[in-house]
Amino acid sequence: MAEVGFEQYPVQYLKMVGPRRFALLNRLGIKTVKDLLYHFPREYQDRTVRKPSYACTHGEQVTLQGRVVGVSELNPRPGLCITRVKVQEQTGYFFAVWFNQPYIKKMLPVGSRVQVTGKLERRYGENQLLVADYEMLDGNNGVEQGGIVPIYPLTEQLTQRLMRSLMRIALDEWTSRINDFLPPAVRQKFSLPELPSALRQIHFPNTEREAIRARKRFIFEELFLLQLALALRRRRITRRVKPHRYHDHMNLVDRFLDSLPFALTASQQQAWEEIRADMDTPWPMNRLLQGDVGAGKTVVSTLALLRAVGSGLQGALMVPTEILAEQHHLTLSRDLAPLGIKVGLLSGGLKKKERVQLLSGLASGEIPLVVGTHALIQEDVQFKSLALVVIDEQHRFGVRQRAILQYKGHCPDVLVMTATPIPRTLALTLYGDLEVSTISELPPGRRPVRTYALPFSRLPDVYRLLQREVEKGHQAYVVCPLIEESEKIDVQAAVELMEELSRGPLSRCRLGLLHGRMKPAEKEQVMEAFRTGEIQVLVTTTVVEVGVDVPNATVMVILDADRFGLAQLHQLRGRVGRGEAQSYCILVSDSSTPEARFRLEAMTATSDGFVLAEKDLQLRGPGEFTGTRQSGLPEFKIADLIRDWRALQLARQEAVALIEKDPELNAPEHRSLARELSIRFGGKAGYLDIG
Repeated sequence: MAEVGFEQYPVQYLKMVGPRRFALLNRLGIKTVKDLLYHFPREYQDRTVRKPSYACTHGEQVTLQGRVVGVSELNPRPGLCITRVKVQEQTGYFFAVWFNQPYIKKMLPVGSRVQVTGKLERRYGENQLLVADYEMLDGNNGVEQGGIVPIYPLTEQLTQRLMRSLMRIALDEWTSRINDFLPPAVRQKFSLPELPSALRQIHFPNTEREAIRARKRFIFEELFLLQLALALRRRRITRRVKPHRYHDHMNLVDRFLDSLPFALTASQQQAWEEIRADMDTPWPMNRLLQGDVGAGKTVVSTLALLRAVGSGLQGALMVPTEILAEQHHLTLSRDLAPLGIKVGLLSGGLKKKERVQLLSGLASGEIPLVVGTHALIQEDVQFKSLALVVIDEQHRFGVRQRAILQYKGHCPDVLVMTATPIPRTLALTLYGDLEVSTISELPPGRRPVRTYALPFSRLPDVYRLLQREVEKGHQAYVVCPLIEESEKIDVQAAVELMEELSRGPLSRCRLGLLHGRMKPAEKEQVMEAFRTGEIQVLVTTTVVEVGVDVPNATVMVILDADRFGLAQLHQLRGRVGRGEAQSYCILVSDSSTPEARFRLEAMTATSDGFVLAEKDLQLRGPGEFTGTRQSGLPEFKIADLIRDWRALQLARQEAVALIEKDPELNAPEHRSLARELSIRFGGKAGYLDIG
């Protein structure tokens, strides 16, 4: 086989592997020698401290040694085989026990010396060790004979002993041929070991300190490479020159601001100035606008869209659901009608004739502004002069969807919005290629929503509160529980709940039903009836989670609230408290699991979305929080965005400084780094291949 690096050498050709074990390793994502050596231990067992079995306590995880003096096998019932090995110590004996591993009796003949690790139990006056791992101590059979022993994540039919043996073989064969790609200056600055020794230290450390130092190296490496990829992408974007410039000849921005019944908050004003400054640069804007629910992001994004339209260019607003698209279209059409702006709506529910007319209007430039779902990125949608793309609720879209919409124009400016506040540590990673603006204050006059967590036994009180609010002329939402992933079953539950409420506790209210399987026209009809007050109580699934704006609604009741994530609960709560009246959010749940209690207590303790986002990150971890597959964020092998936030910030600073110094990574000391970036990310991460 031609000489290749360890990142390409198939692990199948490593000694002791072969086709069957290669298939098992594949289940762990291990295809090459590099994959194997980057399969890091999840923990270590310190087997340097050994004591006799009589000095151990019941239930303790221990390592014991001795000579085999007897082996017996029990078959108490079909399908269960217990192998008991009697092991003589200096001052007594204990029994080592294996379940359903009958071959053990051949491996441990009487007279052989053995080291066993596992949980010690005292049963019927005997010391019995339930074996998790063992090593022969005679001859050269043992890979580990005490010391600090790595414990790996495994799949069925792979053992710790085999994995350690493979690691030893790979390290012995390859470490002399592995070159470090981290620049020497970076390694020295942060006291990081070289790659070959770091690999040895992380798998077979002599001391705990060695293991910690090696882990530090690989955590920094992982975060540094990601930040480097983001810095390169950002630089590539800013090197492009966009063909359009903004000159709001129609004075639309000032006319719109004059028409508003309120003044922008200081936070909104700051965000708008940052966006406007970005739009004035020669290169495309790539900015994230984040703010809590109800903070007024839509007004700020409307100013940006008007600046494009007023300059004779086009703007597009992409949102994740048809209900939200219809809501934005209705609001923009109403607010921009006095300015003479025509707003198009593109969603999956359009009739063929309407769609053809709309596409023609976009291609000719007759329609300057369009709101749509992911239907906007379909191939037949063409624009005459798309200058600005606004993407609402970015976390609902994949990185590629964002990129495809950008390709609809020639280097358009991009404004990404989210009402799911993202902790700074995560924003640096997830949106590392974007500048970030934050609207941190709510408009004046907004009262905090009073939030309560109540058991189902208090539902009669909840419905009495709801009834009183309706009698005052207000409106309410009742959100059905999530039954399972099947939308069909969720809809069925919503229909049944609607019938139950209309016959019982809310029989005096005018009820409406909203769910995701309705046709677009039906959804819009229901929402319009709710907006106008014809429907007093809206029974709904989570389709109202984002963007629905009915200021007269003052009560949000969420049934089985424990089934929803914190971000989702906060979004749902954000549907009320949008007017001047006091609003209420009632979380109904009988669950007493620690996770449910954590969520409900967090919701009742704070209405700050950024605080809740941090708590959500603690609870779920960054992968689940962002949905790594949909966002394009690579899965981390060893780094943790919460635990390692300091390392993340240092890695970011170092990556930005390096790209400023050597933008193309052409310096001799950076060529191997450029190669590693290409190998590590390629087209997988969704960052380097989007521009």
